[in-house]
Amino acid sequence: MKLSRSTTIRTAAATVVAGLAATAVFATPALAAGTAPSAVHVATVAKAAPAPVRSGSPASTEDRVADFYGAYIDAHWGAGNGNLVTALRSAYLTKGFQKQLTAWENKNHADGVLRAQSDPSSWAVTASNAGMGHLWTTVVLTWAHGKPTTVTVQSDLATGLISGIE
Repeated sequence: MKLSRSTTIRTAAATVVAGLAATAVFATPALAAGTAPSAVHVATVAKAAPAPVRSGSPASTEDRVADFYGAYIDAHWGAGNGNLVTALRSAYLTKGFQKQLTAWENKNHADGVLRAQSDPSSWAVTASNAGMGHLWTTVVLTWAHGKPTTVTVQSDLATGLISGIE
């Protein structure tokens, strides 16, 4: 079957467009790495906005625990931030738990929030359970050396304040 000139041109144009589209889709990793041939750079690829590193809500009790541990560990890493550590405890812990924590620390000679004598290199917080006016979150503390430590943090849902760490 013989194709007319206009059909041949339309078919060729469709093949070129399809080839460019395929190049844009499959060449994206090469473009990002800067290793693609220069002819490929003609294709424009839209980039999605980067995902946030962290996000949260002050109304979320789980987010408050994550905010507290992030700020608390950052304060420990910074030199001379003892006042900040104390202020964070006052802002995020119930008064009753602050007293219990002080007693635990005097007995165990360690930081009661971290349950350790040193500072973790990272942390992760996940919700565990909720009931009877409390939320329990699991906090995994990762250390530069040794196994990660897991603590369970109890928060009062009415106030959002931390009322226990086990």
